[in-house]
Order: sequence, then C-alpha cells, then structure tokens
Amino acid sequence: MTDDCVARKVSLQSEPVVTEDYDDPARDALLADVLDGLSQAQKRLPSKYFYDRRGSELFEKICELPEYYPTRTEVAMLDGVAEALKSLLPDVTEIVEFGSGNCTKVEKLLKHMGKVRRYLPIDVSETFLLHHCQRLDARFPKLDVVPVVGDFTDTVDLAAVEGQTRQPKRLGFFPGSTIGNLTHEEAIAFLKTAAETLGSGNYLLIGVDTLKSPDVLIPAYDDAQGITAAFNLNLLERLQRELGAEIEIDNFSHEARFNEEEGRIEMHLVSRCEQTIRVAGKTFNFQAGESIHTENSHKYSIEGFCRLAEQAGWRCENSWVADEQLFSIHLLQAS
Repeated sequence: MTDDCVARKVSLQSEPVVTEDYDDPARDALLADVLDGLSQAQKRLPSKYFYDRRGSELFEKICELPEYYPTRTEVAMLDGVAEALKSLLPDVTEIVEFGSGNCTKVEKLLKHMGKVRRYLPIDVSETFLLHHCQRLDARFPKLDVVPVVGDFTDTVDLAAVEGQTRQPKRLGFFPGSTIGNLTHEEAIAFLKTAAETLGSGNYLLIGVDTLKSPDVLIPAYDDAQGITAAFNLNLLERLQRELGAEIEIDNFSHEARFNEEEGRIEMHLVSRCEQTIRVAGKTFNFQAGESIHTENSHKYSIEGFCRLAEQAGWRCENSWVADEQLFSIHLLQAS
C-alpha cells in the first residue's frame, strides 16, 4: 500500500463510461485475487470488488434501508461536526475524499467550511464518480471539483494530479465506517498511506462504527428486503460478467455473522449444496454449507480506534459520538 497508485484525473466534461472495459490490468488483478482467494482453506473474495457500477447502485439503496443505521446516524452528526470544524480548521482549503461514492456526505462539510476551494474525490468507478461529481459541480459552482480515478488504499501523488508544488491545508474525509472493512493490519496500512497522500500536519475526518449488540448489528447487514443479499451476490455476478466464471448464482445464499472474538460482522456467501465452480480454467469444489468470506466490518470503541490511529502515526484530536453510542466520528492529525 505504500507505492504510488496510477491514479488519474478525469475531466468533468468527459462522457461517463457506460460499459466497463474488462481487458485491462484491473481485470488481471481481479482474476489474480479471485484465484488466490478461492484457493484458501476459508475461501474469500476481497470486498473492494463489491463496487462495480451495479454494486455501487445497490450500496446506495442499502444506505437508505431502515435497518442500516450507520448512514443516517453519520449524516445526522455531520452538520454539528462540520460547524465545529469551521473553527477547529479555519485554514483548510482542500478536501480529499477516499472512496467518495455518491459525494453526498461531503456536501455537509462544504456548506459549513467556506474557505474550501477544491474537492478531490478518489474512487475506482469512473462512471459513478463522474456522474456524482457533475452534480456536485453544478451545486457548488465556485468549487474546483477534481475527480481522481484510482484505488484509495494506495498513495496518490496529489501534487502530480493537481499540477502544483505548494501543499495546501488539506482535510481528508473517509466517512461510512469503511475503515471497518479492513483488517487491523490493513487499517493501519491505509492510515499510513492516507498520511502520505495528505501530507504531514494535515487532517483526516473519519467515520467509525461502534461495537454494540448483535441484535442491532445483524439486521443492518441482512435486511428484510434482501438488498444486502443482492449486493453480496452481485460479487459472483461480477465474476461471471468480467471473468466468464461458471457459477450457478442460485446455489449460493447471503449470510451475516457476528464474530464476537474479532469484534466484527462478517458477510459470507454460503453454498446451498455440493457443487463446483470454474474460473479461468480452474476448478473450485464446495461442500454444502461451505462459504466464501466476502467482507468484514470491524467495530471499535472510541479508545480502541484512537489507539489504532496512533499506531499509524496519527493523533486523535477530537471525537464525536452519537446518542446510544451508535456511531462515532474522529478528527485525526498526521504527525
């Protein structure tokens, strides 16, 4: 995660890509990760591959579900947090969002932080990124919106992207408790990478889900409408679309589990029967009940997350916590 990623700036005037080009290095990386993951004793697929165009659309629907408390809780907190940031960080002129998605949460910051002149969202889905950045550009005409297509877990050379040598005062933004999808080791690596991207002395505002009862957690990842199930199963559909994988989707079912020892929710795709799937000429056998582990969502206490951030070279400056300890937002400063 320490190498500079091959990120690229795209113009807001670009035509959104309506079909995905699968014959490229990204496809090769997907194939390598799939073959490696399905070869493990506990089969797994990286959660970053959820977010193709279809997956991004489904995740937007998940965020609107009554069971999915993280989004609405964080959004409700952001006005108050943004108002506080106006005085805490009066000199910030640039916001960099890691994994920007639909760019809606950053609007809360932009409304309150009047000195911000540039917004750089980093996302892997060019179509999704351009669509939402064009909307944001129309809403904030004085804001310089610079979409960056790339993997936010890699270091991005912002000076090269922006074409400037002087480092502005930056605020990184990483909402949605996406940090929870990473293992502790991966989270530390990402936080170190984010510090490299943003620069020494700059800040990161990060949303973090809190540890709570499984009675609250499980429904948030296994909703009654089956949207989360469709989101999880879309990962297999993506393998069909992009890799020509031979998979009977109906032979798998979505399952959310709480791993108490690790303090996390896990999402799995469980084989309904004994079966075989094929990817790029490789055969993978499944027993009935065997699963593919597709996602983790780690939950943190306030103190636990601040300790994690400190291991990555950040200092926890402020923490905001929602009622009933449902969610937390932290302001970190890079050393």
